[in-house]
Amino acid sequence: MASHKTPSPKSTAAASGKDQLCFDPTAYGNGPGDSVADATENAAITHHQIKLGAHAFAYTAKAGHLAVVDPSSSKPSAKMFYVAFTTDGQTPEKRPVTFFYNGGPGSSSVFVLLGSFAPKRIKTSMPGFTPPAPYTLEDNPDSLLDKSDLVFINPVGTGYSTAIAPYKNKDFWGVDQDAHSIAQFIKRYLTANDRWNSPKFLFGESYGTARSAVLSYVLHEDGVELNGITIQSSILDYSQAGNPVGALPTAAADAWYHKKVHVDPPPTNLSTFMDAATSFARGDYAKALRKHPKAASTTTQTLSDYTGIDKTTLAAWNLDIAARDSVGNSLFLLGLLQDKGLALGAYDGRVTGIDTGIAKHISPNSGGNDPTMTAVSGVYTAMWNNYLNDGLKFTSTSSFTDLNDQAFQNWDFSHIDPTGAQKGIDENGNIILYTAGDLAATMSLNVDLKVLSANGYYDFVTPFYQTVMDLEAMPLADSGVRKNLGVRFYPSGHMVYLDAGSRTALKADLAQMVDAATSDHQAIMRIRALQAHRQTQRTGPA
Repeated sequence: MASHKTPSPKSTAAASGKDQLCFDPTAYGNGPGDSVADATENAAITHHQIKLGAHAFAYTAKAGHLAVVDPSSSKPSAKMFYVAFTTDGQTPEKRPVTFFYNGGPGSSSVFVLLGSFAPKRIKTSMPGFTPPAPYTLEDNPDSLLDKSDLVFINPVGTGYSTAIAPYKNKDFWGVDQDAHSIAQFIKRYLTANDRWNSPKFLFGESYGTARSAVLSYVLHEDGVELNGITIQSSILDYSQAGNPVGALPTAAADAWYHKKVHVDPPPTNLSTFMDAATSFARGDYAKALRKHPKAASTTTQTLSDYTGIDKTTLAAWNLDIAARDSVGNSLFLLGLLQDKGLALGAYDGRVTGIDTGIAKHISPNSGGNDPTMTAVSGVYTAMWNNYLNDGLKFTSTSSFTDLNDQAFQNWDFSHIDPTGAQKGIDENGNIILYTAGDLAATMSLNVDLKVLSANGYYDFVTPFYQTVMDLEAMPLADSGVRKNLGVRFYPSGHMVYLDAGSRTALKADLAQMVDAATSDHQAIMRIRALQAHRQTQRTGPA
């Protein structure tokens, strides 16, 4: 297997215990035609300690670039920026490593890095607005570092990641192109850090779940076998985006939180209420949608009771709780608290934003001005720059690209699945991306692969019940393999980890998955044998 051999900053600083600062003057452009000429790998290396539970962990942080290569020519094709946290003194064969990324497409990994399971986390006021600076960055008692080393990846065109000429950023902006570049980064990281025999995990959020599904199969084909995958806030079937049946339970959760539910007696437990809402959604509500306008009046009344929207308005929406106005805004998210002049956040329905005056025209239900993102964007921007420069000792003259709209606008959604079928766009150019089949294929081939699906109840962007239906419809018939799939829900939004209690619960579920995947020694041996077999198939006998 070919791999890029540019020397990486390695163990000199780590062994001495001295920090290694890095100043990078390279101009990392984020436009579709941008690239750099330099293929040098660099890193700032710093040393830290954190106490998790009763144990103190010394760890090393690396922030910098690795050069990925064109798999055919082995010539450098992109410099990819990453941040890695590794505990000191561990045996690589026994120490798991987890690769994290956000979604978009076009998002850097800064959101999952500073919000979830890294050794440091931002302190927010979620679900309220986090006031302006000074902000707080604190040790994270929910860090996953006690179970796994952590590597946060920034795809090409995000962070400080850029194509290397003659390649351009746009060459990496597509479902399959992106997955192959992330696979090349993972292989380069494993080589540069002697981690090929470590248990390996993926953690993807939002579009990152579609990425994980495709990436898992690409890695399998490249001879890299995974032990576990976490898909948080999934979108595995774009054809089901906006499905009212999948969205209804989330609308009911939002109405419950804002005390708009009219069920008698009032539900006191969210999880129990969600069981009732999902049963109603797949039963009477699904039938009512098919029969409208001849739906039973009792069903319409139940829909009104569950969602807090009056029957006349529901009829005007054709009972479609996921309906949108002419410019694409969710009628439910704008309508539930309209009497108070407030709109709900699509990413977290607990969060509200002013929806009167000029705000009504600049605050869409999704994107950068969604109430959820507005509530935390200031603390993310300030504390990431502070942490990267002062804590991780990496500085650059370039602007860090946390979200790249150009990547999203230029994204190629074409996708060839493991069967050779086109599952990305139809003949009219409509997005029909479907990646649940890729995940099913990987799980069928690597029968020891553990998968954890995590969703927030208040997420209207990737509703939790739509994820359930997508996974139920996934072409994975073997009941034994299906037992490797766990599904969990949390009283939070799209970024599950921004809710303190949900973050703690998700950490416990992640730890349980890692323990289950790494304590089964026979499974570990089967995965390593499968990896060795795939590598031999690709490269031939040594």
